[in-house]
Amino acid sequence: MNIKSFVIESIDEMKNKVTWPAFSFLQNSAVLVIVASLIFALLIGAIDLGFENLMTWFYDLF
Repeated sequence: MNIKSFVIESIDEMKNKVTWPAFSFLQNSAVLVIVASLIFALLIGAIDLGFENLMTWFYDLF
């Protein structure tokens, strides 16, 4: 199989054989990923802030 036939078959497969999701589904999925990422970032930030305060308190004891 040469490169030209590979490219032609790949284009044909992408156009005719792949089932693409609807645009609204992609939008909903993107919003879900953004919200989940923000929640995760806030959780990690809160843990980091708590650990920083704990370590500051601990080092101030000495």
